[in-house]
Amino acid sequence: MAINSEKDFDIKNLTSFKIGGKIKEVFFPENVEEFEFILQQEPNIPVLGNLSNILISSSGYDGSIVLTSKMNGIYVEGTKVVADCGVKGPKLSQEVCAAGLSGFEFMIGFPGSVGGEVYMNASANGQCISDCIKSVKCYKRGHGIVKYSKDDMGFDYRSSRCQNDNLVVLQAKFELTPKNSDEIKKQMDENLKFRKNHQPSLALPNCGSIFKNPVGNPAGRLLEGVGAKQLNSGGVRVWRNHSNFIVNTGNGSSMDVLRFMYELRERVKETYNINLEPEIKYLGSNKEELKIWQKLNQ
Repeated sequence: MAINSEKDFDIKNLTSFKIGGKIKEVFFPENVEEFEFILQQEPNIPVLGNLSNILISSSGYDGSIVLTSKMNGIYVEGTKVVADCGVKGPKLSQEVCAAGLSGFEFMIGFPGSVGGEVYMNASANGQCISDCIKSVKCYKRGHGIVKYSKDDMGFDYRSSRCQNDNLVVLQAKFELTPKNSDEIKKQMDENLKFRKNHQPSLALPNCGSIFKNPVGNPAGRLLEGVGAKQLNSGGVRVWRNHSNFIVNTGNGSSMDVLRFMYELRERVKETYNINLEPEIKYLGSNKEELKIWQKLNQ
């Protein structure tokens, strides 16, 4: 089977952080059949989506990865919508708005893709992606393609059964609510305005929220309390409007980010006795960076 791939692929400009080195080989499957074929050949290969929630080492990665960006079909029939894992959130939000369907207004400002959003049960503005899900088609490593109902997915805050069962989301089926397109568009505009005021745009390269919110203690507030906005590390710093966002000021490296995350986490731990858990992912072969990443996840 001939599948599009590139070797020694420079991934930096595809990441929302604008950080990352060369990947040994990147595969770009266009459908489920191609995806399954790749995973049968390389069962443990990392699978990534829109690269909006991951820090890739500036030293690169000495291995192969799969990017699902070309698996981007959207199928609308009545109130039912099926979206492939590589569909970007804003595109899906706009497509269903045009069809007069409500439920994805919150996704208009999300830089991620459907696969990652289902995987982590993405949410914002009082909506979450699991609200409308009917079923999810996944690839289970070592088993092949499996399908789960919404109840079987174990959705919770920023989590699903995908994390525990090592699942890769391939496609999701949704049931949306009919609504006037103008009303949907108005809500989407309000959500974009809210996001603009509360999160940095990608004009300031960033990876979204850096740490998960502990129960009852927003990470941004904890980081604010330890003086995060007065700190920086090499080419990265905290965003001026919210301490749970690290922005690349132009020449930041993955090591800058990891060292900064570790310093921020240690300050919060010392002050509040709370261990912040990373919300972003990391991929790389740099041994020193891997040690810091391991400490961040202890």
